Amino acid sequence: MRKFSFLFILPTILLAQEKAVTPTVKQPGKYDTNKFSQMYDLLATPNMFRTASGAPGPAYYQQQADYKIDVELDDKNAKLSGSETITYYNNSPDNLEYLWVQLDQNQAAKNSQSPLVENEKIEAVLPVNKFANEYLKEGLDRGFNIEYVKDAKGNPLSYTVNQTMMRINLATPMKPGTSMTFSIKWWYNINNYQQDGGRSGYELFEKEGNRLYVIAQFYPRMAVYNDVEGWQNMQFWGGGEFALPFGNFDVSITLPADHVVDATGELMNRSEVFTPEQVKRYQLAQKSFDKPVVIVTQAEAEAAEKGFSDKKKTWKFSAKNVRDFGIATSRKFIYDAMAVQLGGKVVMAESLYPKEANPLWGETSTMMVAHTLKSYSSHTFDYPYPKAVSVSAEDQGMEYPMICWNFGRPDEKGVTSEQIKNGMIGVVIHEVGHNFFPMIVNSDERQWTWMDEGLNSFMEYMAEQELGTNFPSRRGPAKNIVPYMSGDQKMLEPIMSNSESIIQFGNNAYGKPATGLNILRETIMGRELFDYAFKVYANRWKFKHPTPEDFFRTMEDASAVDLDWFFRGWFYSTDFVDIGVNDVKQYYVTETPTVALKDAKVRKGRSGIDKGPFVYLIAGDNPELNPASKKPLQIEEVSTLSEYVNQKLTAEEKAALKNPKYFYEVEFNKPGGMPMPIIVQITYEDGTMDNYKYPAQIWRKNNETAKKVYATNKVIKQILIDPKLETADIDVTNNSWPKVETKSKFD
Repeated sequence: MRKFSFLFILPTILLAQEKAVTPTVKQPGKYDTNKFSQMYDLLATPNMFRTASGAPGPAYYQQQADYKIDVELDDKNAKLSGSETITYYNNSPDNLEYLWVQLDQNQAAKNSQSPLVENEKIEAVLPVNKFANEYLKEGLDRGFNIEYVKDAKGNPLSYTVNQTMMRINLATPMKPGTSMTFSIKWWYNINNYQQDGGRSGYELFEKEGNRLYVIAQFYPRMAVYNDVEGWQNMQFWGGGEFALPFGNFDVSITLPADHVVDATGELMNRSEVFTPEQVKRYQLAQKSFDKPVVIVTQAEAEAAEKGFSDKKKTWKFSAKNVRDFGIATSRKFIYDAMAVQLGGKVVMAESLYPKEANPLWGETSTMMVAHTLKSYSSHTFDYPYPKAVSVSAEDQGMEYPMICWNFGRPDEKGVTSEQIKNGMIGVVIHEVGHNFFPMIVNSDERQWTWMDEGLNSFMEYMAEQELGTNFPSRRGPAKNIVPYMSGDQKMLEPIMSNSESIIQFGNNAYGKPATGLNILRETIMGRELFDYAFKVYANRWKFKHPTPEDFFRTMEDASAVDLDWFFRGWFYSTDFVDIGVNDVKQYYVTETPTVALKDAKVRKGRSGIDKGPFVYLIAGDNPELNPASKKPLQIEEVSTLSEYVNQKLTAEEKAALKNPKYFYEVEFNKPGGMPMPIIVQITYEDGTMDNYKYPAQIWRKNNETAKKVYATNKVIKQILIDPKLETADIDVTNNSWPKVETKSKFD
């Protein structure tokens, strides 16, 4: 007869924590099937252009647009005139019957459709200037005035303007592998962006009559044509930003001789536009790696801003393999720069700012540019361009290749609050960081804002934390997105929504994707796997046009981590995270057989292949409370646990044995629809702690509850879920056992 050893674990007290289950709100079009099903129903089918691994395919192509541009600034009338020659290369396998050109300034034209789709309301209290601008003044037309469109021989080309898009009508389709050259002449009235809005324009310093210009979207720009949607000719309504092809730019900028200018690309005629002393200072800056060198001093800027020169200068810039071009110019500019060593090359970090921005900008801006380049490069690829420029433009935060404009200045006495300083540091990091996403990893901002803003906000968070100052990052920490994710479902959309359809733009396109990537890195994948996969994505798609599918597939392909459940829930739905401790049962050990053993033996059965001795973990009655359960079963040769240990284990095995005295069965529940790892912190009566993390796949077969058993030699004092607030759990009142009573705000 077989010899059996029996171990009985019996419940002492039922310790339960109840919580009303909040049903997951299901919205039309949002998934409500298996949370762990693969994403074949959501992702585009792989093909020769884009592979299933997330990499560009063997047939991948992208178009190219090269520009030669001449522009002139009329500072007295705030007017910009220009002419350009575009050479467009058809690298696609398609015949192109027409070309699409973006006229983004038309979003501010008199006949713009954008104001007509916006809701309006009366504001009871308005500043006088805002009331005058809104109801009294007749604003200028800010749209493009197209004077001509001509072919390479100077003959007029047929074109059609549809709001912010212009179609060049080709007499003969443009064949694959060919190029076409044409020219456009235009002008427009530059906007005061503080009054009229906009991503660029001028800031007016009323006391002295000077303007500080940050100029972008200033020229007709080629739209993207690709394998995903053909022409990206979605109208610019003001929200979704810009999808643009790469190309080479040669730009000549003519303006008053007392202006200081910086722009996308390398300055080709430095000795013609700067004084000899300023050229020497720049050369010194090229060798200064620890602090900026002031090239145009505050004294020089103050002298320049007092006069309005009638003479002109032309600044010449050349930029290779960029998708856009931006210009900053003013007679008020102070200019400093320093060198940054990245890999085997030196990159210049630069800043332009008026005296009103000092001392904050002189102390901070260029140092933050340098820090950003180092941080982003370490997580992606070495910054490939020759410089990165930060421009002080109040009420702005906008990016272009190699140049960006950023808000944040001291008060009139030169005093800077911590809030203003941190805001300025954050926006400089963010806008300089956009050089990587989307200026180099060139996603479609008009269609998928999160691929630009979300990825960059995540990178910004890492760069801020790498400052080592406990920087108060707004976006990235999981706890910061909780108010949004726990909000009214009517006000939420999935991250995978078009820019113009998003209600809470900052939370949806910036905050939630940044938080999701942070959770992936810190909680789900771990830094090593995440960082490797993220770097693979950045390098696969630098100077190319990725889609969301390319990102999702690459992150899995390079890490061997199945993330479909995460992308499906976090990006394609508005499900929220809520995991709680639902029930706790405590057990004790006995070696006295009870009637419960007989039932368990019958249920388990005997196949004849099991090798004894056997240990049964049985939830039975407490013999102290139910004496009838003490009736033993008639089983021969029952040995005790101590006999089994002494007879079957070596001395080394005995020394390694645990000595559990207390047994807890813990049931977790998931009122929220979004799966997430269960992070558990157990605190014992003696104050010591143990931490456990269970992968999100624990919810695969039961989306509502999950159970875990803890065998310990100490009494558990507290069980706490997500102690560091890593998962964006929207309700922490159910995260602990025993339940912690929280006082109401009234209390």
